[in-house]
Amino acid sequence: MTVHADRLTAPAAQDAPAVVTRRRRRLRPGGGLALALLVVAAIVWLVPFAWAIATSLKPDAETTATPVSWTASKLTFDAYGSVLDRGDIFRWYFNSALVSIVVTALTVLLGSMAAFAFSRIPFRGRRPLYFLIAAGLIVPFQALIVPLFEEMDTLGLVDTYWAMILPQIASPIAVLVFKRFFDGIPSELEESALVDGAGPWRIYWQIWMPLARPATAAVAIFTFVVTWNNFIWPFVVTTARSLQTIPVGLSTVNSFYGAQYAQVMALAILGALPLLIAFLLFQRQIVQGISNTGLKG
Repeated sequence: MTVHADRLTAPAAQDAPAVVTRRRRRLRPGGGLALALLVVAAIVWLVPFAWAIATSLKPDAETTATPVSWTASKLTFDAYGSVLDRGDIFRWYFNSALVSIVVTALTVLLGSMAAFAFSRIPFRGRRPLYFLIAAGLIVPFQALIVPLFEEMDTLGLVDTYWAMILPQIASPIAVLVFKRFFDGIPSELEESALVDGAGPWRIYWQIWMPLARPATAAVAIFTFVVTWNNFIWPFVVTTARSLQTIPVGLSTVNSFYGAQYAQVMALAILGALPLLIAFLLFQRQIVQGISNTGLKG
């Protein structure tokens, strides 16, 4: 009977620390304030988004009615139908998806290769070159528009997909994130691989990159979002309507719809829809990538 009593009391004893830990987490100082601030920030972000949805579902005549109202006399999807009937947004989707996917893939590949070299391969001038790449974080992209455009024009790439892709794959932050992650991998793994006869490329591709999935997810997601939302460079380097991306296309809607705010808001919602879906699908990877790679500052 003593043995049975011990077995019965053991789980209770094991559960006690968990209960205490949960209580301590609930009573952690500043937790309530942080939660309140997050709720306020979420509301501040959601209110404009909700207003855009409400406006896109209104008849055109009621979008400029006074006093301003969240509700309409009737809900209608005419704005979305008008936008989709024009067909331009499907081309903008294709262009944005193509550019964003290619830029993301090349950024992950080249950034991780450069980070592997800085982290694991000793060579002359490694530290000055690394600091030079890190210094690229303080140079705004807008300051490079003129020389980059001249370079693309000299190469004959203006009004092509490559003109939008190539300047965006140089990402100092990707190199820094991957290098920080690679620096945390034990050197014993590399030494064991070298003993087995593996070369630098095999170590990078078959050992380092599978281990760097959190860093890869973080870099890929943020690169995709930034590229998808990039307006100024595609706007500068392309003039053909067939090459317009979502942000560039949205900037031209006023010339087609004038003051038809329902159509403008419908286009904005459709343009942001892929990013919202991507966030809902990969939100766990986003959080893990931020926490595991030190992007939270």
